Amino acid sequence: MVKGGFEVPMSNDEYYVNRCLDGHPDDFRHLVRRYQNVLMAHLVGQLGNMNEAEEVAQETLVRCYFGLSKLKKRGSFFPWLLGTSTRVAKEQHRNRQRRREALSGLAEEKHQQPVKYDYPLARTIGQLPDFYREIYGDLRIEDVSAEKLAELEAE
Repeated sequence: MVKGGFEVPMSNDEYYVNRCLDGHPDDFRHLVRRYQNVLMAHLVGQLGNMNEAEEVAQETLVRCYFGLSKLKKRGSFFPWLLGTSTRVAKEQHRNRQRRREALSGLAEEKHQQPVKYDYPLARTIGQLPDFYREIYGDLRIEDVSAEKLAELEAE
């Protein structure tokens, strides 16, 4: 690379970013190996949870790999990686928060709405005289088949 008329050597990051963009996607592993520990330390410190940090790191690396062509300064991969990881962590935190709120909203709705049983069999049994309702209940507890119940009623 030439800056101000002088040949300036490329950084390792710039070299591997260029290699990836030139059709050598396997070279991205060099960038991953170089920064994975620092990335994990950054995310664990930010999230306080190793499992969440691993999920965010995975998503960050995938996004960075597919977004390499958007990187303006190819030698500044590391700051871009950390910025991306921070955005992914915030995004996943918001998504988890929304899911929790949605689930708690559903749970509240469930508790507020009375359960309505509108089953034809239950309505019919409810209309039977007490004596027959008790017989039916006893037979259901004993797990008597519908055929056997019909035979008993016919007697």
